[in-house]
Amino acid sequence: MKILVIGAGAWGTALAVNASTQSPQRHQLTLWARDAEAVRAMEATRTNARYLPEVRLPETLQLRSDALSQVVEGQDLVILASPVAGVRGLLAQLREQQAPVAWLSKGFEAPQAGEGAAQGLMVHEIRAQVAPALRCGVLSGPSFAREVAQGLPTALVAASEHAEVRLALVEAFHNPTLRVYANDDLVGVEVGGAVKNVLAIATGFCDGLQLGLNARAALITRGLVEITRLGVALGARAETFMGLSGMGDLVLTATGNLSRNRQVGLLLAQGLSLQEAVASLGHVAEGVYSARTVVRRAQALGVEMPISQAVVALLDGQLQPQQAVAMLMGREPAPELR
Repeated sequence: MKILVIGAGAWGTALAVNASTQSPQRHQLTLWARDAEAVRAMEATRTNARYLPEVRLPETLQLRSDALSQVVEGQDLVILASPVAGVRGLLAQLREQQAPVAWLSKGFEAPQAGEGAAQGLMVHEIRAQVAPALRCGVLSGPSFAREVAQGLPTALVAASEHAEVRLALVEAFHNPTLRVYANDDLVGVEVGGAVKNVLAIATGFCDGLQLGLNARAALITRGLVEITRLGVALGARAETFMGLSGMGDLVLTATGNLSRNRQVGLLLAQGLSLQEAVASLGHVAEGVYSARTVVRRAQALGVEMPISQAVVALLDGQLQPQQAVAMLMGREPAPELR
């Protein structure tokens, strides 16, 4: 299978390295980046010095930066490894693509100008606007790029409305170090992957303030309730959120020190400004950009998400951390399963 990964950030590089290393006889991997100079440097050193400096790029992994329209020709599967902000333009370029297309992005697009786009969209909603005929899906789940590149055991979920897309993703990436499960609930998998980033910021706050393990467990559990509420309101199945892209991804992102969103919460709890916290990471933390959209979409649907609302208030400087804790703990008693 010929597989093209568009985007040489940490996650795109890691997935390309994993598939090249674990399945060199079955697949031909190409990693494409817009920055020709960066590609030349990767070719010379066989490392991605900016994003995964400790991981060697296999000799079988092809690196390209020429016109994307030429690179996609003849590919059997195209993977978009771009932050959500870059997905709309890429999908527009690929709207006539015959091969299956899947994305790794987790989050919401910043609100766009124009009717129907002001609320901020997930990637499957962007695709419906700009490339409705595209056979597409998402590869998601609990996964830190470094561990995938190193071949440490990982499980992901391939979600699509199209059976052939799910099968293509399983065929491409299921290997001795990476288990890939199929799921036809594209909406649920996307919601889980997007909203868990916001809850991970909250958990980082919690740990940074040293509120204890009880508080962390409560935040993660009630955060999963918020994710499920929003997902069901958007058309997902509730059981999806008990799987890899719901509970699994939330637990990893909220507790793992490789999580950029968790690091944002930790840094803010130390007294850094939001600008300072984001700048210190050097990478995109999607939860920072998605939090307001999550809350707006929840409010439009009449969905209660108090933890997410508290995160937005903290990011906007409307609340101090201890005030947010007091607000959440001071809420009226309510049945748990509601």
